[in-house]
Amino acid sequence: MIHRSWMRSQGFGPDVFDGRPVIGIATSASELAPCNVHLTRVAEAVKRGVWQAGGFPLAFPTMATGETLMRPTAMLYRNLMAMEVEELIRANPLDGVVLLSGCDKTTPAMLMGAASVDLPAVMVTGGPMLNGKFRGEDVGSGTHVWKFEEELKAGRMSQEECFFAEGCMARSNGHCMTMGTASTMACLAEALGMQLPGSATWPAVDARRFETAQTAGQRIVAMVEEELRPSAILTREAFENAIRVNAAIGGSTNAIIHLLALAGRVGVPLEMADFDALGRDVPTLVNLMPSGKFLMEDFCYAGGLPVVVRRLAEAGLLRPDTLTVTGKSLVDNTSDAECWNDEVITAVTEPFQTKGSGTAVLTGNLAPEGAVIKQSAASPELLTHTGPALVFDTAEDYHHVADDPDLEVTPDTVLVIRGAGPKGYPGMPEVANVPLPTKLLKEGVTDLVRICDGRMSGTGYGTVVLHVSPESAAGGPLALVRTGDRITLDTPARSLTLHVSDEELAARRAQWEPPESPYVSGYTWLYTHHVTQAHQGADFDFLHGSRGPGVPRDSH
Repeated sequence: MIHRSWMRSQGFGPDVFDGRPVIGIATSASELAPCNVHLTRVAEAVKRGVWQAGGFPLAFPTMATGETLMRPTAMLYRNLMAMEVEELIRANPLDGVVLLSGCDKTTPAMLMGAASVDLPAVMVTGGPMLNGKFRGEDVGSGTHVWKFEEELKAGRMSQEECFFAEGCMARSNGHCMTMGTASTMACLAEALGMQLPGSATWPAVDARRFETAQTAGQRIVAMVEEELRPSAILTREAFENAIRVNAAIGGSTNAIIHLLALAGRVGVPLEMADFDALGRDVPTLVNLMPSGKFLMEDFCYAGGLPVVVRRLAEAGLLRPDTLTVTGKSLVDNTSDAECWNDEVITAVTEPFQTKGSGTAVLTGNLAPEGAVIKQSAASPELLTHTGPALVFDTAEDYHHVADDPDLEVTPDTVLVIRGAGPKGYPGMPEVANVPLPTKLLKEGVTDLVRICDGRMSGTGYGTVVLHVSPESAAGGPLALVRTGDRITLDTPARSLTLHVSDEELAARRAQWEPPESPYVSGYTWLYTHHVTQAHQGADFDFLHGSRGPGVPRDSH
């Protein structure tokens, strides 16, 4: 009576308490997260579908890890959001849940939380913005930020022009319309089987985004009746498919961190080496920024992710029998997908970029547990390079001198930015693709090898080695590099080598002291004490595995 009476204060009649499935709608809508602000309306569409299918929908808010505003980085709060989603689903009387996400970290956080509870769940991402338009050309969110910044520093663009371009780049609701992390994770949620087929790419303001949400509301009620849970969908084979799809779409390097963390929640063995091994035979099919020239709106109208899945499956590059939220296999869901623009989604036999051109995993004495590089967004001539290191302990240290005309830097220099890992920043921010020194930009240099224990935005580009593990703050070899040391990046050989003898490194290690943490309490203290390294997904060590939906004790 207590539970029902207080729910009836919202105007629900007694007939909804007849034993029908109670469906939670977890929404990360927030005006502090512009990519997710429209999810309140998406939730209304989900509710329609739940009611139509005979369920009882109840929307509830979650935190929103907005990439655009949160400091020091939204990644610091991904695990906190995952914890909140998990506990809210478990603590409330829900039979299933629809997850509404959009911005970069909200999608993996919600998947991680739902996987740890293992109640029936389906994801609905918020969709990309409409294509940016500036001076008659398409411009991509994120990608053109870096380009405009370089043009401004080089004196080829004015501050007033940059101000005007801001509104041209973000002109509707939705997440980044480049193949950044938000678009990547939406596509991978679909590839994993946790999102309805074809739903990752509809623009946020397209009516079919809301049709998809309504269908998801109908489907979750059936999933409850079928007891179709994330643990049946998120299998090793599903992760293998997601890795290969990520290679084919030219997806964000951040997907590696998120997939590793999600696999840990469901007990699926997954390592960084798997991303390299599984991606080597996969060509890049999707011609999207930052690797190509088109945007998500074009990808959608060309046929979207189902076309990619079908083409990979027909080429024998996917596990065909992985289960999805439809109750059918991934391949069955896409067997009739048609491509309407082969320039946007290319054929496997004539790909946008050849096989093995996606993310490469590097190892060597500078990255014993691995590092990654997005080959499709790098300069081909720099993928094999040896040069002297110019070392900075923080990204801020570099920014303070980046405009110095007397900075001792040449096109051969290897910029090393450390102190940007999970513990060191904290939160492993997207600071690795630091802008080139102004001195070089004015000379016409457009790229430079950069090495960092942090991350790069999925919308970013350049020859940037990321996720160096272990990080410098944890005593990884990156902490021992000195300016002038020679470093070799050999991407074809998958190696990252610091040309310093083992004896010299041992001597440097004996002198090294870990940085003193300024955090003595609060969430950030918890984070720095329990976050795992990049090659383990940067999740909390105490959150690995699923804890199930059971709540054994009553509230009254």
